[in-house]
Amino acid sequence: MFRRRDRIQYKTPEQIRKMRTAGLVVAEVHQAMRESAGPGVSTAELDRIAEQVIRSSGAVPSFKGYDIGFGPYPASICSSVNEQVVHAIPAEDAVLKAGDLLSVDVGAIVDGWHGDAAITIEIGEVAPELRALREACEASMWAGIRAAATSKRLGGISHAIEHSVEHSGEYGIVTGFGGHGIGTEMHQDPHILNYGRPGEGPKLRPGMALAIEPMVTLGSPDTAELEDGWTIVTDDGSVAAHTEHTIALCEDGVWVLTAPDGGVEQLGELAASAARGE
Repeated sequence: MFRRRDRIQYKTPEQIRKMRTAGLVVAEVHQAMRESAGPGVSTAELDRIAEQVIRSSGAVPSFKGYDIGFGPYPASICSSVNEQVVHAIPAEDAVLKAGDLLSVDVGAIVDGWHGDAAITIEIGEVAPELRALREACEASMWAGIRAAATSKRLGGISHAIEHSVEHSGEYGIVTGFGGHGIGTEMHQDPHILNYGRPGEGPKLRPGMALAIEPMVTLGSPDTAELEDGWTIVTDDGSVAAHTEHTIALCEDGVWVLTAPDGGVEQLGELAASAARGE
């Protein structure tokens, strides 16, 4: 059902289990990307692998054909390298090399329900500052997910992400993009900022499904859009990292729908009881 003011879709436990099925397909793609991405591999090849994993699982790519006004997106993943923040289109001539930082965002649909998540992968040996950037971005995502289990309002998630990034070092938090609700559509209300005050935003309640999605840079948080209408890059050319998980707020905890273990390793008892409902 929807609440008229915020248009937030609240899911039943059965619907959340359907989203879990889609989330596990996304997790399979991520594992395939970790195994396949390396020096000399093109992002177009990674896209072909991702689509094969999705379709062989009986799912449909969320991204392929998705249109926000620039024409349909032509691939099953977004493959953003170094200064590319999000939405970079895979290409045969985008060949990875040692030292690159690659962010792969992917979505899958099963029986009309979406899963969506992103990982950042180190290609070969990377500079220490790039590894620290990736780790800071991942840490901020998990901080936001933990806050989803304990905060009363959406702003608690945003504040936790911001606080984690600031604690990790001098990084830029991309402000033009963020997380979102998810369910029968890939992007739903509410929009989730990666910065903010803990008492702001709609109340968090069971039945919400959210994509927690920080994007962090080594420099300025400002971004620019390329002529393809999709690719977002850092304005100053600094390297970016991007991580994301789809979560569900359950009566007995937070379930990380796109993590193979449901988030138990990272969240402990915050996720254990919800995952046992699987």
